[in-house]
Amino acid sequence: MLKIKSDQAQRTMAATHPPVATVQPGEIFKLAVQDCYSGRLQSPDDKFTREMWDSVNPATGPVYIADMAPGDVLRVEILAISVRDFAVMCLEPGSGALGRFIPEAETTILPIRDGRLILDHGLELPLNPMIGVIGTAPAGEPILNGTPGEHGGNMDCNLITAGAVVYLPVQAPGALLSMGDLHALMGDGEVCICGAEVAGEITLRAGPGDRHIPTPCVETADHFHFLASALTLDECEPLVLEKAHRFLTNGGITPNAAARRMSLLGQLGVCQVVDPLKTMRFSLPKLALGK
Repeated sequence: MLKIKSDQAQRTMAATHPPVATVQPGEIFKLAVQDCYSGRLQSPDDKFTREMWDSVNPATGPVYIADMAPGDVLRVEILAISVRDFAVMCLEPGSGALGRFIPEAETTILPIRDGRLILDHGLELPLNPMIGVIGTAPAGEPILNGTPGEHGGNMDCNLITAGAVVYLPVQAPGALLSMGDLHALMGDGEVCICGAEVAGEITLRAGPGDRHIPTPCVETADHFHFLASALTLDECEPLVLEKAHRFLTNGGITPNAAARRMSLLGQLGVCQVVDPLKTMRFSLPKLALGK
């Protein structure tokens, strides 16, 4: 099995990056990824500084997926995620949705033992390893890995776990897939600007997906989750609703019937509110696709 090392990483997603490897559609391969701090925070004495912003969220890749061409949809199946034995959280006054409540900067090292994250006051939490940054090369200018968009990127959707399928647009030959920013655990919103940041390995396979699926999209066992990013949540909401509605009508359901199903069965949610653009999702159960 091909394994790509974590030092083969970029800070942006761009069509101009040379691929670090080429894989065939359906080939299983593995990516080793750094944590979002590029491994620079290893103890409580290590503090995050403003100068480090340029080095955050390294994404391993890009990987060239053979036979993928602009206009295609890339289907990425997440087969497994493994993480190291500790995670890092870094809080800073003024950063994140909770920044106004943070009196001083603090770096916390959280041990991981037996599938659980060891928090303060004796609290132990079950892990839910997820991918924060996953995307393909945009057609235009490079996009920083810290920014989400229609190409994917730093969407911080905690549904992107082992067993999920992610659909992404192909805007450059070979798609040029990159990913990183693993979290051992993260709640919706990522409200203190970080999850339990961790390095690890991702096992996956990628190939052509259904062109009728609006991207970015995450498929889980019972749902399709349509994602969009914008400056505000008010701007995100119509984007994700339009994608879900288009998906239903493309499948032969009338516009009014699609709206009824979305209102009765759909769930509008928030992925993150702390990146340069905010990200929302609309979760649609597969039940809604029934004729």
